[in-house]
Amino acid sequence: MVVATPFHPRGQHMPRLASVPRHVPRRRRLAVIGMSLIAAVLMAMLPTPPAFAGEAAEPDTTALAGPLARQQITWEPCGLGSVTAEQEAALRLACATVTVPRDWHDPKDGHTLQVRISRTVATGADRKGILLVNPGGPGGSGLSLAPYVALAGPAVGEHYDVIGFDPRGVGQSTPLWCSVTFDSEIHNTNDKITQAKVAGCRSTELTKYITTEQTTYDMDFIRGLLGEPTMNYLGYSYGTWLGTWYAATFPGKVNRMVLDSVAAVDSPTLQQTWDLQPLTRDRAFQEQLMPYVARHDDVYGRGTDPMAIRQLWERAGGTRLGMGPFMFGWYILGALYDTENYGVAAAAVDYVIDYYEQWNGWTPEQLLADATAKLLARPELTAGQRAYVEEAAAKARAALKAGAKPAESASEYTYDVDYVFEAIRCQDGQWNQNVGYWRAFSDRLTRDAPLVAPYMQDPPACAYWPTTNAMPAVDQKTFPKVLMLQSELDVATAYEGALSAARHLPGARMISVDNEGSHGVFPYYTTCVDDRVHAYLLDGVLPGDKFTACQAVPLPGETTVHEVGGSLQPKGAVRTQLISDDMRAANKMLKRMLRTEPGPSYPE
Repeated sequence: MVVATPFHPRGQHMPRLASVPRHVPRRRRLAVIGMSLIAAVLMAMLPTPPAFAGEAAEPDTTALAGPLARQQITWEPCGLGSVTAEQEAALRLACATVTVPRDWHDPKDGHTLQVRISRTVATGADRKGILLVNPGGPGGSGLSLAPYVALAGPAVGEHYDVIGFDPRGVGQSTPLWCSVTFDSEIHNTNDKITQAKVAGCRSTELTKYITTEQTTYDMDFIRGLLGEPTMNYLGYSYGTWLGTWYAATFPGKVNRMVLDSVAAVDSPTLQQTWDLQPLTRDRAFQEQLMPYVARHDDVYGRGTDPMAIRQLWERAGGTRLGMGPFMFGWYILGALYDTENYGVAAAAVDYVIDYYEQWNGWTPEQLLADATAKLLARPELTAGQRAYVEEAAAKARAALKAGAKPAESASEYTYDVDYVFEAIRCQDGQWNQNVGYWRAFSDRLTRDAPLVAPYMQDPPACAYWPTTNAMPAVDQKTFPKVLMLQSELDVATAYEGALSAARHLPGARMISVDNEGSHGVFPYYTTCVDDRVHAYLLDGVLPGDKFTACQAVPLPGETTVHEVGGSLQPKGAVRTQLISDDMRAANKMLKRMLRTEPGPSYPE
């Protein structure tokens, strides 16, 4: 079915959010420790930690901070490269450093951290207060998100002082660097490398204070320092988990809250959010990207049958061998997060099919150079898509350089590792620590999500990380009514998880964008989405129905929206399948190919 809509390109969509997770191949999904299933279950059943010392039912961070609450905020130029001097002047953009207790459990112990914040000033007379924004991650820098929101959503910037911040452990705030010692003779597998990283980070003193719980107290303290009785909030991706934790802890301090691309906040840990990702990525690849390539046979020359194109991809090695794993990790996966870059993803698939036979003997650096040059030479790519290619290539070069063993080292060497991503998600609730569970999970992915399964062969780092932290329970009487935004084919925060969260949070309203795959919705530049967000943020008016459906905009180079994924229900939600019929057909085809077509790309 083709849904006819006016062609409305978004132009600039959400910046590459540091969403769940960052786009790095072989992403630290490794390791397991020998804790029994019984111990893991008991850990998960531990009650919510008691309130911080001296707190009332709703904490008073100003009182807890003591003398720190008397600090003066000194605003200064930000020097953000993403903002021009003219934009900075128009927004009155400025940054400041706030000193916070290192440990809100013991704020008087004398140890402090620095949190860097940014601010744009409301340009209109009808100021609504502050709007704190967070881009996700966990571990995403939010300083540049404040000017982005104020510029991309001018109605918001007119009425709010938009406040961005680098959470503790991140960027220009006090950073978390974990000192990790590797021995190449011992740490010679992904599992063992991850064990070393987790051990090194857990032994780093600062790590235990880099949690969502501590960050929510920082957020409230910032609110108090700015002299605001309440706070408004816009969070993306992991930022929805952060926002929910804040609202559960400080419900009386929330005025309006928008949760965009929602994590499974009704789960006691972030594990469910990540466990859904392999299936959502396979789904988007097969349900939306393959048909997109097929509809543009004039550009890619691969025919008009999506399943036949998938077969060509798999015959070239898919994500198992050859160029495919590298190209998927650095160019395709990131493009699946933003449908504006589907042209890059399609070109990367085309590149793998065309050149897979010449990869033998290439170093990753040589493959990166060749792929980047050939992608940038594609005449159909837009300026924005070329910028995405260059950004992805720069990240790949940096990762290859950072991962290189020091030339002067012996078998043992030490790195300072940026592990804030794992530190936060692993300390926000106990993940399963049973090796049998993760082996079964990997087997399931090999069967049901073979596109992403090669990246997920080992247990995640969080399986090594015992914790007693837990998000506070949502009080059905005091939790604020929030507005949720969700794309149907989001590859990072599954629609299924968001739908469950909407039913869990009292009074929540959810806007679904049917046939959209981007991670990060607002601003979407359609009246159906943005008018409802503005009605809530500017006037406090939520949609009347629990669920509201909006139609997607066309994919790049197209003027119609093509029906993909699940079906829209009469009450405004989308009925989806994590494993669609097309996915099953593709998985069955791959299984047959692996059995009947042994060759360079196929294991015997």
